[in-house]
Amino acid sequence: MNIKVTKTLLTLPWCETQALAFIPSEIKHSARVIYSHGYTASKADCLPWAIRAADSGVPAIIFDWPGHFLGGMNDVENFLDFKLHAHELFAVAFERLNTLIGESTLPDQVVLGGHSLGALMAIKAMSLPQFSTCKRLGVGVGIGLNNKVETHLFDTQFYQKTLSIRRQLVSPALDSDHVFPWIREEKTQLQISGERIHLIVGEDDMVVGAGGMDSMAKVLEEHGNQVTTYAPKKLAHHEPTLAAPHLHAFLKQELGWS
Repeated sequence: MNIKVTKTLLTLPWCETQALAFIPSEIKHSARVIYSHGYTASKADCLPWAIRAADSGVPAIIFDWPGHFLGGMNDVENFLDFKLHAHELFAVAFERLNTLIGESTLPDQVVLGGHSLGALMAIKAMSLPQFSTCKRLGVGVGIGLNNKVETHLFDTQFYQKTLSIRRQLVSPALDSDHVFPWIREEKTQLQISGERIHLIVGEDDMVVGAGGMDSMAKVLEEHGNQVTTYAPKKLAHHEPTLAAPHLHAFLKQELGWS
């Protein structure tokens, strides 16, 4: 299977960011895949996810969150813009991918997924009107809710020595002092309902922590969503690329992809 990689830009009134589309030479399924990364990271974390989808004959697109300098130099000036509208980039990516493919009809299925912050935004995006005519599937890697003490990667011993550098990898408006409390609040106040969601969190994920994935699943289920979970033994929070085989195996089983 030959895969064409196309560079593109995604824009909203308050931001511009980079994306890569992966279009297989033979489209085998009426579906689209959209992935994005976690806080302070880049779309490179989702690269093997997208390649596996495209290799199965499904067009995919991955994008950077604005204000994340590993993916581009675009700043975010106002945190409120990011809070209210960042998840809408999934819809922009969907429309851009369809334009690049050149098909006049919309697909029957769409997979919205991401890692950590990207997973949260993917779940939020499932309720956007642009996806209302598709069978939606949300996939969250490295996302959980620890009701006791939620530890972020920046707070772990693993990252203490590089904390001052990591915080400079995002726009000042997206400083962790603003972002982390907002993420915690968003997880507990998700209003999405009636959706199909799959969570993947490694047993060695220090950020999500023991029981965090199950707590997140419970919150989603209480809102009427159908949720399944998978916990591989080795999938540390800082290595989301390793989720590729687990994610692909799930999509093959759930959607019948090759």
